[in-house]
Amino acid sequence: MILDRLARGVDDRLRLSPITRKALAKVFPDHWSFMLGEIALYSFIALILTGVYLTFFFEASSADRVYHGSYAPLDGSTTSAAYASTVRLSWDVRAGLLIRQTHHWAAVVFVAAIVVHLIRIFFTGAFRKPRELNWLVGVTMLTLALANGFTGYSMPDDLLSGMGLRIIVSVVESIPVVGAWLAFLALGGEFPSDEMIPRLFVSHVLLVPAVLVALISVHLAMVVRQKHSQFPGPGRTEHNVVGSRFWPSYTLRSLALFAWVVAVLFALGGLVQINPVWLYGPFSPAEATSPAQPDWYVTWGDGALRLFPAWELRIGGYLVPSPFIPGVVIGGVTFLALYAWPFLERLRTRDRRQHHLLDRPRDHPVRMGVGVAALTFYAVLVVAAGDDIIARLLRVSVYDVLSVLRVVVLVLPLLTGTLAFLLARALSHGDAARLGELTRADLAKARDVHRPPAGHRARKTAEVDEPERPARDRPGERIELWPEGEVWRWRYRDAPGGVAILGNRAASTEQEAASAAQLAYPGVDRVVVPGPPARPPGKVRAVLRRGANAAMGVSLLVAALRQRRARRSGSDRPGEPPR
Repeated sequence: MILDRLARGVDDRLRLSPITRKALAKVFPDHWSFMLGEIALYSFIALILTGVYLTFFFEASSADRVYHGSYAPLDGSTTSAAYASTVRLSWDVRAGLLIRQTHHWAAVVFVAAIVVHLIRIFFTGAFRKPRELNWLVGVTMLTLALANGFTGYSMPDDLLSGMGLRIIVSVVESIPVVGAWLAFLALGGEFPSDEMIPRLFVSHVLLVPAVLVALISVHLAMVVRQKHSQFPGPGRTEHNVVGSRFWPSYTLRSLALFAWVVAVLFALGGLVQINPVWLYGPFSPAEATSPAQPDWYVTWGDGALRLFPAWELRIGGYLVPSPFIPGVVIGGVTFLALYAWPFLERLRTRDRRQHHLLDRPRDHPVRMGVGVAALTFYAVLVVAAGDDIIARLLRVSVYDVLSVLRVVVLVLPLLTGTLAFLLARALSHGDAARLGELTRADLAKARDVHRPPAGHRARKTAEVDEPERPARDRPGERIELWPEGEVWRWRYRDAPGGVAILGNRAASTEQEAASAAQLAYPGVDRVVVPGPPARPPGKVRAVLRRGANAAMGVSLLVAALRQRRARRSGSDRPGEPPR
């Protein structure tokens, strides 16, 4: 009763009920891939909850502390306050190790979910108009997630994270002209500085999370405001969304996913060890450890630094150190390409239409080839970050491993990208429904496909303006058209004798009906068939029809008699000529 009155009072003042009803009635697609963004969201919630707990015990300071705790090898040692509090949190605080490892695993899953979500968006074309802003916000969130993950990884001040922070500082200092000033400004002095850990702490728990919360809110608001994208299928068009309503079915499913994500994260935090800082020891600028690899989402940078030769050059009298290209240029070019890709693809295809139906990756071979090549390139960089481990396992020289990986990182992306391009083109131009059904003839046909000549401008423009024709999922599907009196109707049939979906509007001509069917089911063949036979009228309908015909005949007869009487009466009036 109290809650009901409170809700009514708030609604009387803010008028939220229409907005709430509209939001609860919003339809979301049922495909599993749309849950990847929610996994990232729920991992971020777990990060916030566990992070709040950790801030009660972590001391963000570089001041000297004497550790006294349950971990005997460090008992009585003088370390930084940050490192001592991290070890104490892991060994002496109730549930401290569980929460710390769950927090670390949540960060790993958070970045992984964002990456996989962006991969799905890239290969399905979900970044096209009107969702370019969603893509830009998503890439920005990935950048901030990488930065926040690295700052959190560096705060414990252990030997492994200290080495990684020293590498990042060296990469920043390699930027010509301004690099040394940027590093000095960020750290508050020469590395390692007393202000280093406090600034990392403020950035990790306040600045970056605040921006992430704002971007997540903007991203969710745009998803709610815009029509949700969906994969092509029966009954799905550019003008509707087929799926589950937000309340109650989608809400219950989303809450179940949230419970699963939190349960898996806590299971990983309790059962799988990660970042045991007590084994690494406190950071010392004069010491190093091997093997040393950071978390997977920044391992590619370590691999690039290991693979790139120690080349230095001078531009305009300024030295460009060797870490600049692998540490700054590669990552900068990659994220710049991610930001610019929606606009570059639109410039190439000249496609300015709004798209609410997603593509299958096979339908865009160029996008498929570029994406697979980029993923292969970064996968090789991640492998290269473990060159010392590979050399030890294979019992070969680490320089031999580096020589092989330097060739692989240049050749393998070209091979995988070209192969993905050819396979996608073979699937889009052939009759195979799946990758396993491709034949040599399909691959030869894909290899021989050429663009139209440059002189045929009109034909090329027409092909750009026409909607894309995706490959058919089922060979038997078709659009059936038939005349019904003075109008034309159409229906979609997934197989001969299979399920038929009737178009809800009639068209005045065959061409209008074909255009409506093409908009709803692009790429499906059309055929004209006899219309469904008319049902014989029932007894009640026959009696009503005869009665209506009789009433119409009587009314026509009465109207004719009245008109005849009016003419006679008019002709009998004196002084008036007969009509």
